[in-house]
Amino acid sequence: MITYDTLKEHPRDFLSVTGLTLEEFTGLCQAFTSVYAAAYPAERRMDGQARQRRAGAGRKARLATAEDKLLFILAYHKQYALQTFHALEFGMSQGRANEWIHRLSPLLQQALAQVGMAPVREGEQVVHSPLAHEGGADLLIDGTERRRQRPCAETAQRTHYSGKKKSHSDKNMVVSNAHSRKVVYLSPTVGGSLHDKKLADASAIAYPVNATLSKDTGFQGYTPRAVVALQPKKSRKASR
Repeated sequence: MITYDTLKEHPRDFLSVTGLTLEEFTGLCQAFTSVYAAAYPAERRMDGQARQRRAGAGRKARLATAEDKLLFILAYHKQYALQTFHALEFGMSQGRANEWIHRLSPLLQQALAQVGMAPVREGEQVVHSPLAHEGGADLLIDGTERRRQRPCAETAQRTHYSGKKKSHSDKNMVVSNAHSRKVVYLSPTVGGSLHDKKLADASAIAYPVNATLSKDTGFQGYTPRAVVALQPKKSRKASR
């Protein structure tokens, strides 16, 4: 079973599971603790009713500390594992894991916004985002896909069919800062069949003037105004 106390002794594994270093995790945990305390005061139960006995009485919770709660929800969103598998990793039932995921996800978003790590969700806000200017406006754009179960409806199958290894997927587009390695912009979730360039055009992203934007061949022809676009070219194989 994964716990914060055991995982923190292995910094490389901790980074791989959560996407954060121990120092970054500690800073985020302070904000997460205050957000959680405001949403679920210790003197009240999860349903909002006043407690009949002190907090911590009864059976011991699997996610007893704020660190374990934050680890649980970060690992879920980083790994995106099946809830059954994620529940096994933290020693609980799938139903209880589902409850914790829905309870903690909104609080994680609030904590990320509080420490200035939440990406903007509207394309026109990128130009004003401090994350875009941190260390210099050297940005990267790319599409990300997550495999999903094939939908039953034929129209939904066409929407989510990515064409890659005959899989169905959900897609998002991200813009990140090359210096801070933080995500600046996260697009709405769309079906895997939508091409990267079409998604970028539909997002109508407003970039800082004279920003550099690195992209791959999936964004061929995507040339935003006032931006220096960089696209690597595949070198030809040396002739024998």
